[in-house]
Amino acid sequence: MNRRLAALANAHGVSTWYEDWRHRRVEVAPETVVGVLGLLGVDATSPAAIADALTAVRAVDRGALPETVVLAHGTTRALPGPGVVTLEDGGRRAVDSELPGDLPLGWHRLACAGREATLVVVPRRLPVPPRTWGWMLQLYALTSERSWGMGDLGDLAEFTGWAGETGAGLVLLNPLHAVGPAHPVAASPYSPASRRFVNPLYLRVSDTAAYRAADPPTRAVVDALRPDRGDLIDYDQVWAAKRHVLELLHPYAQPVDLAADPALASFATWCALAERHGNDWRAWPEDLHHPDAPAVAEQRRQLADRVAFHAWLQHLCDEQLDAVTAAARAAGMPVGVVHDLAVGIDPGGADGWQLADVLAQGVRVGAPPDDFNQLGQDWGLAAWRPDRLAATGYAAYRDMLRRTLRHAGGLRVDHVAGLWRLWWVPPGAGAAEGTYVRYDAEAMLGILALEAHRAGAVVVGEDLGTVQPAVTRGLRGRNMLGSTVLWFARDDDGEFVPPARWPRNALATISTHDLPTAPGFLTGEHVRVRDELKLLGTDVAVEQARAATDRERLLAMLRAESLLPDPVPTAEPASPGAAPTPDDGEVVVAMHAALAASPTRLLGVSLYDVLGEVRQPNMPGTVDEYPNWRLPLPKTVAEIRSDPRVTRIVDLLSTARPRRANRAPTED
Repeated sequence: MNRRLAALANAHGVSTWYEDWRHRRVEVAPETVVGVLGLLGVDATSPAAIADALTAVRAVDRGALPETVVLAHGTTRALPGPGVVTLEDGGRRAVDSELPGDLPLGWHRLACAGREATLVVVPRRLPVPPRTWGWMLQLYALTSERSWGMGDLGDLAEFTGWAGETGAGLVLLNPLHAVGPAHPVAASPYSPASRRFVNPLYLRVSDTAAYRAADPPTRAVVDALRPDRGDLIDYDQVWAAKRHVLELLHPYAQPVDLAADPALASFATWCALAERHGNDWRAWPEDLHHPDAPAVAEQRRQLADRVAFHAWLQHLCDEQLDAVTAAARAAGMPVGVVHDLAVGIDPGGADGWQLADVLAQGVRVGAPPDDFNQLGQDWGLAAWRPDRLAATGYAAYRDMLRRTLRHAGGLRVDHVAGLWRLWWVPPGAGAAEGTYVRYDAEAMLGILALEAHRAGAVVVGEDLGTVQPAVTRGLRGRNMLGSTVLWFARDDDGEFVPPARWPRNALATISTHDLPTAPGFLTGEHVRVRDELKLLGTDVAVEQARAATDRERLLAMLRAESLLPDPVPTAEPASPGAAPTPDDGEVVVAMHAALAASPTRLLGVSLYDVLGEVRQPNMPGTVDEYPNWRLPLPKTVAEIRSDPRVTRIVDLLSTARPRRANRAPTED
């Protein structure tokens, strides 16, 4: 790596090397560094260009006021001179050459030394989360007699109320982010068109005021179009049916005031344009590529009915999410509904169109090679430009958090390490040919803390895999939780770690949506299906032996912790001298007992595990070869409530984490 290129990269937060999962130093190719710098608007394509860019870097006054100042409440910060703080509530306060520690939390403006900046005063830490347990739920998989081929917000409200009444303190959802309105409908909740708005697929039609106001013949037509539940969820069928009936009901609806919410008006415009031109705005006519373009204003006028329709759908989503929140509160849940924030967006979607000015155009977010993905990962997602976020006062990031948190008792942040750094893959490069770009973690995490504080929400960071120690320290220091998964709770020899040694500052679960379910792990289904899909990197016999060893290690840990009783010998053992094999159902219960025995603050239980589903919700490395995100639960909401396996787990966890003891002090 050329020394001058390395200096330029470091000045702009672009890594020239990184440490891989084996803690080995990996040098980044110079062409990758040049490509990523280009995505940040820095020309490094020649020695002369590098020299000019370095000159520009050195010309920046390091003592000048930055474009955004993030100040932890109770701390001070030196200023280049006296200034005036205009508070969020409109008040003004003169300051000398230092920001005082008693400024109120919030979003303020600072004028100092001839410059103005956004001043964000953030809490040093959140309240300590309660010790409680709850359900992890892929909402689309939850069905009932009233839902239309997939789970909906009415199902969620019913399930949440029941869960709270039986002792659960939270319900953790998959992302409910909006996808494009044109067919085919995206199945993955982690590649959304927008993280600021909600997927109307989750609406319950019969719970809308327009349905209740419609005449009986219209309601009869609506009811007749309800799709039945199938073996797999058919998103296109569900959306075609729901969109049609919602269009029939729209004339019965009250209009939405778009002038009061410009972001909603812009999103609804994107939806209307996407219906006409497709879900990827980059393939639209050139004159529609910017939301403020005259051609967009003309199209908005022509498509006024469709814009109003899509705005109404978001209004309905807000109403039904409010009902879910009310159900959680009425049931006395100490946390409530925890929403999931995807790590990025589809660059061709609504946020890619509306927020293009603060996104790195052409970048694809992913991950470097590791033991499980030796070619690296390309998630195809867009990334924030850290320099543009700072220049705009982090407004887009703030607004995204606010919209998500207004219906949340908690927020799970997918790939939370992305608040510190993200793996950028430049155009034309493979997933392994990227590098890390640094973000201002103090700003990203501080703003997250401020918005969560205002919403009264718990924050959980998904910090699985290889993460920097700063990530764990940063979460813990702000009373935000990390993630602990039973499959990964092992020592250096691969043995399962007793739950008493799991970290306290975490959400503990048995598995995740990308890993085998508990029954799938015990039966070796994860090996069988990966062999069938040609996803194994080694011989199937080797993987089967590894899975058998893992199972025995798990059983040994559960027995050593007195969580799994010795099985009753059968009349005819499998082989002379062989130990009796425990029933898989009993092992699943013991695995949940391990969760309950851990000190972790939050426990998450998957219905896939409890109901005996061997198939995992998502199989990384596949697209259409596996029914990703399309597997319904084997039981309906009503059947779940009366299932003896569910009752047993509820009794176990409610005894371990009783509601009366789940309140926590404000400090650790």
